Amino acid sequence: MTDPLFSSARAGSALPESNPPAPRAADAVADPASAVPASSTQPAATALETLIATVARLRAPGGCPWDADQTHASLVRHLVEETHELIEAIEDGSRDDLLEELGDVLYQVLFHADLAAHAPEENFDIQDVAARLTEKMIGRHPHVFGDLTLETAEEVSAAWDGFKAEEKPGRTSVLDGIPAGMPALALADKVLGRAEKIGLLEADAGFPLPIESEADLGPLLLAIVASARAQGLDAERALRTAVRDLQSEIRGAEHPAAEAGDAFDAGIIALPT
Repeated sequence: MTDPLFSSARAGSALPESNPPAPRAADAVADPASAVPASSTQPAATALETLIATVARLRAPGGCPWDADQTHASLVRHLVEETHELIEAIEDGSRDDLLEELGDVLYQVLFHADLAAHAPEENFDIQDVAARLTEKMIGRHPHVFGDLTLETAEEVSAAWDGFKAEEKPGRTSVLDGIPAGMPALALADKVLGRAEKIGLLEADAGFPLPIESEADLGPLLLAIVASARAQGLDAERALRTAVRDLQSEIRGAEHPAAEAGDAFDAGIIALPT
């Protein structure tokens, strides 16, 4: 892909050869001249450090006007596009495709972090992002970094929501934290999975369809979309509406259970048949 966001990083200006140590990545390259070449007493920057400095230089005074004009909101479409390109590389691409698309997604992360580093109301940089992520991953893996014993992937999966709940004690619903902007099919799968975990849905709820593999499922889903399209219906919107209705039912079932002190006594929600 060649859009202004990524092509600007490959064009015109020479890239800094190193990034000297500094408390914050933003401070290190606010003046492009601060990215000095390596010397006998200062090792060359790693590729990641050089990339961080490159992103900051592109957005600094004298850098790229397009990069300097961007905001978190204006970059959303680029993040979505780069994510889809990464998925395509994972599913159908070569090693080089995967290498490139991982870099494009990483560039998005660094770009957003640099934006935040220069916004007084946000005031964090990529080092803070990395520190927060490290803390979260350690907290969610007490079986690796603590004394808890979980020996199988299934045991980890069963305990995962509990680990996350400890981080977000203010959440009151099993649905909290599900991004509303997910594609309808992914959203449906996520909502059904959450409801199933706390006993609000049967594991085999739904139509008893003869589906044994993804190879069987794909054509069936495609046929449903084709039928909807032929009748002038929006399959994405229809599924999203149905999922919203299901979410309302789930939240309604949670409240009586919460008052009784037992979320698992909420009963089973019946899906449309």
